[in-house]
Amino acid sequence: MVISVAHAIFGFALGTVLPRLIATPVVAVVDWIAVAFTRAAQPYWLRHVSGQFSDIGFGEVPRLVSVGAPVLLAGGIAIGLMLLWLPFGPRALRSVLALGVALAGVLGAHHITRDWPHTPPMATGLAAVDCTGEQPRVCMPQVASGHLAQTQREASDVLRTLHAAGVPGAAPTRIEDQLTGTASTGSGDRVWRMGLMSAAQQHEVGYQVMVRALKFRCARVPVVQAHSVWLWAATRTGQVEAYQDRRRREAVTPQNRQIESEVGAQVRDVLDRAPAEQTRWIRSTLSSSCTASST
Repeated sequence: MVISVAHAIFGFALGTVLPRLIATPVVAVVDWIAVAFTRAAQPYWLRHVSGQFSDIGFGEVPRLVSVGAPVLLAGGIAIGLMLLWLPFGPRALRSVLALGVALAGVLGAHHITRDWPHTPPMATGLAAVDCTGEQPRVCMPQVASGHLAQTQREASDVLRTLHAAGVPGAAPTRIEDQLTGTASTGSGDRVWRMGLMSAAQQHEVGYQVMVRALKFRCARVPVVQAHSVWLWAATRTGQVEAYQDRRRREAVTPQNRQIESEVGAQVRDVLDRAPAEQTRWIRSTLSSSCTASST
């Protein structure tokens, strides 16, 4: 609101020296273009001092300093124009003061924002959150709380099944939606954050939890090995449809069809084994040696 008032002062000031029929549309268009142009301009400080906040996410608000920078720029220029506009004191003195105030606003805003990255400082995790259940306790924004109980049951069922199947480390105490922003630093494997609200399809939450629980020792493993682990776990937890949907989203190439053929054959062989042998297989596969192959 303060920035809007400052921009209105720009128009009033120019309207004192230009014909209003010309000043009104011209200033409106030029002002809009000048602000909108900063969105695609470099360096980033140009957009930060313009007052644009089009990247605000769920549960986020700009911090006071992020709002203060554009207010300082627009307010400094607006006050400078008012000093020229108001008929008090010698015009020369008012001109010097106006220039000084305007420059102070511009330089101050630049100094504050010059080192900011693409996104200005934002306060996150401000959305109201509801939680339910234990082991794991699942937390989601209140706007999606209607699905909270179902989400907790699905996550709990998947984790319980994987734990019974011998998957190591699948025991988070809390699962939070990634939009809540409430996870404490250093929570590690005890608190998981994932896109619970974005899981619109059936079993999508369960599939996310399943993949998160299957922790490979290395960041890069052979693709057949990784997909075999995921398909085996999807079969054990009832997530096969979700697994197949993920594979269909990938490019359908002869190489991918060959990979899935090998994966299917390997998983069928593993599922035919006794439960104890399957446990040994999943533990061995998750902790096998690293390779340079991409997943």
